[in-house]
Amino acid sequence: VQLQASGGGLVQAGGSLRLSCAASGRTLSRYDMGWFRQAPGKEREFVAAIRWSGGSTYYEDSVKGRFTISRDNAKNMLYLQMNSLKPEDTAVYYCAAGNLITSTIRRRDAYNDWGQGTLVTVSS
Repeated sequence: VQLQASGGGLVQAGGSLRLSCAASGRTLSRYDMGWFRQAPGKEREFVAAIRWSGGSTYYEDSVKGRFTISRDNAKNMLYLQMNSLKPEDTAVYYCAAGNLITSTIRRRDAYNDWGQGTLVTVSS
């Protein structure tokens, strides 16, 4: 599946952004989906994931209560609503697709397909 992430930008601390990920080539409903991020000089890290049905979601501890992952399988879209943004959230954000088991859902090597990334910059 081909993925295209969008929605990044510059926002002040405390602000909000909504990232989108459009899928093409195959129906998104076949896949579990995740968001990862990579800050300058750091490894790509897990942010959030959602099961193919939307029935279960998973979050990295530092974003719990601030970020919400969701999907619209009918539109082949994945979203990440980010509220109360902090400067440490600054990173390139990537969407990814895979068929996962719970124990691997936070591992980047478990995902097969990746979008190109969208830059989020949070100013203090």
